[in-house]
Amino acid sequence: MTTKNLLIELFVEELPPKALKKLGEAFATQLADQLRALGLINGDSVTTAFASPRRLAAHISHVWLKANDKAVQQKLMPVAVGLDAAGHATPALIKKLQALGVDLSDPVAAVASLKRQPDGKADALFYDSLVSGATLDLGLQKALEEAIRLLPIPKVMTYQLERDCALPGWSSVQFVRPAHGLLALHGATVVPVRALGLTAGNITHGHRFEAAVSPVVIADADSYAATLARDGAVIASFAERKAEIARQLAAAAAKVGNGAHPIEDDALLDEVTALVERPNVLVCQFEKEFLDVPQECLILTMKANQKYFPLLDGAGRLTNQFLVVSNISPDDASAVIGGNERVVRPRLADAKFFFDQDRKKTLESRVAGLDKVVYHNKLGTQGERTERVRAIARDIGQQLGGEVLAEAADTAAKLAKSDLLTDMVGEFPELQGIMGGYYARHDGLSEDIAFGIEDHYRPRFAGDALPRTQVGLVVALADKLETLVGMFGIGNLPTGDKDPFALRRHALGVIRMLVERDLPLSLRKLSADAFAVFPAGTLQPAQEALEGFFAERLKGYLKDAGYAPAEVDAAIHAHGMTTWGDLPRRLAAVRAFAALPQSAALAAANKRIGNILKKAPEVDAHVSEVLLKEPAEVALFAAMKAVAPTANAQFEAGDYTASLQTLAALREPVDAFFDGVMVNAEELDLRLNRQGLLKSLHDAMNRVADLSRLAS
Repeated sequence: MTTKNLLIELFVEELPPKALKKLGEAFATQLADQLRALGLINGDSVTTAFASPRRLAAHISHVWLKANDKAVQQKLMPVAVGLDAAGHATPALIKKLQALGVDLSDPVAAVASLKRQPDGKADALFYDSLVSGATLDLGLQKALEEAIRLLPIPKVMTYQLERDCALPGWSSVQFVRPAHGLLALHGATVVPVRALGLTAGNITHGHRFEAAVSPVVIADADSYAATLARDGAVIASFAERKAEIARQLAAAAAKVGNGAHPIEDDALLDEVTALVERPNVLVCQFEKEFLDVPQECLILTMKANQKYFPLLDGAGRLTNQFLVVSNISPDDASAVIGGNERVVRPRLADAKFFFDQDRKKTLESRVAGLDKVVYHNKLGTQGERTERVRAIARDIGQQLGGEVLAEAADTAAKLAKSDLLTDMVGEFPELQGIMGGYYARHDGLSEDIAFGIEDHYRPRFAGDALPRTQVGLVVALADKLETLVGMFGIGNLPTGDKDPFALRRHALGVIRMLVERDLPLSLRKLSADAFAVFPAGTLQPAQEALEGFFAERLKGYLKDAGYAPAEVDAAIHAHGMTTWGDLPRRLAAVRAFAALPQSAALAAANKRIGNILKKAPEVDAHVSEVLLKEPAEVALFAAMKAVAPTANAQFEAGDYTASLQTLAALREPVDAFFDGVMVNAEELDLRLNRQGLLKSLHDAMNRVADLSRLAS
């Protein structure tokens, strides 16, 4: 029996564009998974997903018309239950066999055909049967129903089917959008499946306006995409349509010249791909006077409201031209171009109006209005929050740059939330901070303050740039710490995949600033100082929980950066919640140490020393030479006196790699010590002296990292 390729298509009304890509991939994947589970596709099968604004489809290769029969062994019951003392079938066994459809015309033969096999403490009876393989008709019906059920539909629509005069009343269906066609072809043969009130056939529909024929007849599964492109004027593949749009965007920008290029936005490209079936990119323009408005405003309104691709020049500045992805390709596109230009003009005019109106009031004059904006019912208003952020920012500024930085950070923090009360941010919340920077410059404030206001939300997402200036860095740290401390203090913690206040993102932002800018700040002190700015009784004790939250985020951040879990644990456990700026150097040192031949033995010894010292927590790192009796402890003490000063000097100079490599010379005397010295000697003074020697060694070896974490 040979296989043939299968094509399934659901033809529907326009699907939600932001969900189309995911829906198309899920539909194809679920169909293939269900057919594979039924044994209807072989190991060489390849699944290709198709998704356009009005269709979800899947091409699946190497599909059987019928799955192979399958041998199945079924446990019936224990032998003691199924057979009596004479070996005859009991009523319980007879009933079970009847339920399975076993021929009982000869009960003795039926029982003889059963297998006896050990099953735990007793033997059991097993029945071998041959289960007929699923047919494509029935298997595809089941697979299609399951694929539709499992689709990640953002919002279900309920609609009524066309009334069948032979049936009383109305029938309703629930799906993402009303479905109007079902196509199912196994090779060139229609598979008679049903779904959403539709019966499968071999026809579909092409472009609403530009299809060459309607309906479009699909001859066989393999001609689907080519027939739709030729007769239906539709590029069925989401990936191919996206690539074609990207190609046309680049070609249109090249014709404009002067280094023009469309803004890069993969999410916008996906959304536009989901809006058109036959893309046609056109160049449009708007009046240059609108370029006086901050380009972020113009770009956002063109992208968010119109799904246009703004054109930037070679220097990255916005031009007065933009690209439109049309779904039609008329011989004369002037009407399409003119229509889009007319549509965008009021949007840009609104942005210009908001910008002009906002600049009539200073940011300073808006600060008082924050007292009327509720931030959180347990944490007060935005005005109260601003005062807390200012206090934290002043403290951090003092630590990093003295009074000058503290004053600048205080000013930026005071004004940072003022743009929330502007018309522009009211219309485009995504521009908060950015507009504050523009308005600060208009008010005559310094670039330092303007950048501090603009950047205090950074990093906004994974991979986003950090604040550009010290002022921005300080205010961003203060803003994120205030949020984290406040939310932890009132019990609003992230759970599972839910994080409505983006606390994970805020914590990662703090970590990135501390580590990547090598800031000499202690996370423990930062969080304690942030808790202190809240009024007494506002928050519950939560500093320990917050520090644990930071520690987990830090581990994830470092592991994502490519460090092994053992390396990360070693560096973090030695360092705790103190300054994290030098963690990259510590991790590099740990990695270099782990590559040394002495590392495994020293890590194991370090772990052993740690276990010994846990039982003697009061021991200090003091050694009396006169109490050193055994040659091995004398040799270890001498080696430490020779090595430790150099290692300590290297550590103080920040050369952690050299410090650990210097300490690697202790491997042989450490091994000899444990081979020849009884640490827990009966004499108290000897025991304490040896424990002190180990404490000195432990302290020296673990300044860079907890090397015991490297022990396997």
